[in-house]
Amino acid sequence: MPRILHTRLHLCRYRLWPALLTLLTLLLGACGGNEPDQALGTLERDRIILRATASEIITEQPLQEGQPVRAGQLLVQLDTRNQQAVVARARAEASRAAARMTELRNGARKEDIAAASAQVSGARATLLDAEASYQRASKLVQQKLAAKATLDSALASRDAAEAALEAAREQLLRLTNGTRPEQLEQGAAELEAARAQLALEERHLDELSVTATRDAWLDSLPWNVGERVPAGATLAIMLANSSPFARVYVPEQHRARLQPGTALPVQVDGIDHPFTGRLRWIATEPAFTPYYALNASDRARLVYLAEFDLSDADTLPTGVPVQVLLDSGEAPQ
Repeated sequence: MPRILHTRLHLCRYRLWPALLTLLTLLLGACGGNEPDQALGTLERDRIILRATASEIITEQPLQEGQPVRAGQLLVQLDTRNQQAVVARARAEASRAAARMTELRNGARKEDIAAASAQVSGARATLLDAEASYQRASKLVQQKLAAKATLDSALASRDAAEAALEAAREQLLRLTNGTRPEQLEQGAAELEAARAQLALEERHLDELSVTATRDAWLDSLPWNVGERVPAGATLAIMLANSSPFARVYVPEQHRARLQPGTALPVQVDGIDHPFTGRLRWIATEPAFTPYYALNASDRARLVYLAEFDLSDADTLPTGVPVQVLLDSGEAPQ
């Protein structure tokens, strides 16, 4: 065998050993699984996700990731120009509805009532003139000095004058009696609807300024200033600054005896002493389903997601590996 080929084979075997050892370790870990008396996981905190309510451009991000934030502090500012125009239109509609309501309450103006009274007087004078014309035409027809058509025309003019007088009187009565209750109710409903729409649009304007909803740590800002975000996009992610909790996977053989309130020791990597964890929630469904189709050996590999609240652990960082010791718990109180 040539020396060069022999050397290459030797080097290949030398390079393959670490990979083979790693693969063997993974296979042994897969066969052995987690320790049966431990539930493995990580230290977590409540995540608060703030999303965009409209598709707008980011104009400002005053804070950096990793900084502590207080409730109400600005995190992301979206462009407000479009919504400001919508608010201005809604405010104008509310003002118009308010003015209309004031007009309905006040009723007719004195000038309108005076004009209607003048129309009544004019219609009455017209009727008197038409009545006199009718009487003259009637006498002329009786004396056979005028045609029957003249009397018919005079009669029609008198009837029209009577109708005009009645219409003028009704118009004056409508103005003097004031606004009907039904019209007042309609005006009030229109004003309320306009004000509600204005409040809604102002709310949408406020939502373009994304602020912290509670005291927390600013974990992530997925978008940059100048980018247009779609509606519903995640703008900021915060981590609550309250006590963390251990999110672990409980082996199937320990599920039956764990109930909310159970206290167990929790070991955090890098910390010598254990913490006390109290189970606040555990899943009812296993991580691998369907469990009813598994035999006894397969069911032993099932795990249930659970969360344990930790006491006196406010300063611990998020994401650190933890182990819950399942064989040394106390019953819930």
